[in-house]
Amino acid sequence: MTEASHPDWLEPVQRLAEQAGEQILAVYESADFQVESKADDTPLTRADRAAHEVIEAGLRDLAPRVPQLSEEGDEVAAAERGAWGLYWLIDPLDGTREFIKRNGEFTVNIALVEGGEPVLGVVHAPVLGTTWSACRGRGAWRVDGGEVEAIATRRAEPPLTAVVSRSHREDAVADMLARLGEVEELSVGSSLKICRIAEGAADLYPRFGPTCEWDTGAAQCVLEAAGGQLLDVGLTPLRYNTGESLLNPDFIAVGDPAFDWAAVTEGLAWEARRVAPC
Repeated sequence: MTEASHPDWLEPVQRLAEQAGEQILAVYESADFQVESKADDTPLTRADRAAHEVIEAGLRDLAPRVPQLSEEGDEVAAAERGAWGLYWLIDPLDGTREFIKRNGEFTVNIALVEGGEPVLGVVHAPVLGTTWSACRGRGAWRVDGGEVEAIATRRAEPPLTAVVSRSHREDAVADMLARLGEVEELSVGSSLKICRIAEGAADLYPRFGPTCEWDTGAAQCVLEAAGGQLLDVGLTPLRYNTGESLLNPDFIAVGDPAFDWAAVTEGLAWEARRVAPC
């Protein structure tokens, strides 16, 4: 498979994410839905499963030889997936807690990863009816109501705007924001945080706590194609499927790579890749 074929998949994957979003909304708009707990105590709903089934079948039809790694799919041994040069990385419903709270801030995430790097990404927000998509070397876009707009990150100038999680807030985040002086905070759920940076509405998103690779792959592609970066504790871009664990290290998503982020993060209590499985 060559990178030349990736752009041809962008629109079909976008439509697939929207179809999964329709399945999610059917559950979301129902009078009631049951919430279960997975083995790691994270929530699971019928919407997660329905979205997974739509995406799994659709990607199989689109690219039958490309393997899939989905949060709601079967577990794949590290030795097997480590041999994948190209694969789909999927979170059928990112932000299940936001879904349960009915605040609308959840997304469908589909990324194509090649050589450990996301090269195609689609993030769809069903309630908003908005999709962010990107293909490496081609650009990043926001699709809203049928209107397609190219997006780009912005230059970091004070006061910076930091996107923070509605469901998670770590002490290290507060420490980092304090170093930046005057900071405007924007609370958003799921992968929407990274998309806000990609479209130039915010400057950074610090995440010092557990996330899995399917939480970030699609949005990282959008952010990088728009001019930003998703950086690990060594201030190098996150890479995928590099070991036993599918947990990300702590990271910061930034819109302006030229800003002196090293000065802001030096000495912070943040961690490299964790060892617990996703």
